[in-house]
Amino acid sequence: MDIVHERAAGLDISKRDAKVCVRVPGTRAGSYTSRVTTWGATTQAILELREFLEHQHVTTVVMEATSDYWKPFFYLFEETLPVMLVNAKAARNIPGRKTDVSDAAWLAQLAAYGLLRGSFVPPEPIRELRDLTRARAIAGRDRTREIQRLEKFLESSGIKLSSVVSDLTGVSSRQMLEALINGERDPEVLAGLARGTLRSRIPALIDALTGRFKPHHAFMARLHLDQIDAHARTMEALTARIEEAMEPFRDAREALATIPGVSLKVAEVIIAETGANMTVFETPARLASWAGVCPSANESAGRIKSSQILPGNKYLKAALGTSALSATRTKGTYLAARYHRIATRRGPMRAVVAIEHSILTAAWHMLSHGVIYTDPGADHFTRISPSRAKNNAIKQLNSLGYNVTITPVTAA
Repeated sequence: MDIVHERAAGLDISKRDAKVCVRVPGTRAGSYTSRVTTWGATTQAILELREFLEHQHVTTVVMEATSDYWKPFFYLFEETLPVMLVNAKAARNIPGRKTDVSDAAWLAQLAAYGLLRGSFVPPEPIRELRDLTRARAIAGRDRTREIQRLEKFLESSGIKLSSVVSDLTGVSSRQMLEALINGERDPEVLAGLARGTLRSRIPALIDALTGRFKPHHAFMARLHLDQIDAHARTMEALTARIEEAMEPFRDAREALATIPGVSLKVAEVIIAETGANMTVFETPARLASWAGVCPSANESAGRIKSSQILPGNKYLKAALGTSALSATRTKGTYLAARYHRIATRRGPMRAVVAIEHSILTAAWHMLSHGVIYTDPGADHFTRISPSRAKNNAIKQLNSLGYNVTITPVTAA
């Protein structure tokens, strides 16, 4: 096997230090020597390591994606060194030789032969945008969990408000909960705070608001509501910051939002996670594989052992899942027609993944060519295969006990 990099370095990184193996040509022709040293993980130590590697004239530096410990090394190295972050699974060491030193030497050897493929690490502006969108997603999940905790706690007081209203944080629900906390216990007075269409359910609200709400429950409910409000304020602050960071990508966001089911927030997540630069992903299939919205390929001796979806970018997959479910409920769109077409054969879960794949494929083409989404229409599958649609309709009528004779319509 040919040597791709005469001078290569491999790093095995932990929280406190890093084992660094530098592989360089030896004194004899065709020979190579490896030297392993230990360096600290502080900024000053990393800068000294960078200077050391520069003096060694290495042409590639490889490190595993170990937790978040690789980030300070990568971010400082990328300024002056050809650094590569690799998946730990792809760089797995030989069984029985598992030490930090052997891992570093193994990485350097794989790097020398060019057997590793670098992971996608976006540039700094995208990394900052990604931090913001991920923090907002986490705050949203925390807020949802706090609402669920409040709902469960209210059960201990006999208050069954969540069985009547769909949202405990809605305007009417919030007023009722605030009145309960402030000392109001009359169910009729509490139910009278309902607004809009909820007033038609006042009798049910009276039953639901009859309970044993005590000062202890008021204290705990106040804490839960304060936590919910805190998470909401966090999300608002992050959204405002994201709006500023999205300035260079505003046109791309507006274009992505033309896809059925894709909101502005989902478009922001797509841009933050993919970097909006599709040159990193050669084809839509490569992007779908990286995101984890396509079946894996695991075949041996002509037998498919597994086609399960591999884990991908969990933040992107969560956003795509939300968009896919929203797209299935749209009317007269290609994505909704594709969902129902696949769901009847493969089930709703696989159909949702297929819609995620379609959305991501459309996003790749739109970001690559700078165009907006053009919907093929709900009748797309009928247009491309009219005979198949005709045969399916005949089969359905035959299954209902009808004999069908078809006569083509002649143009007038």
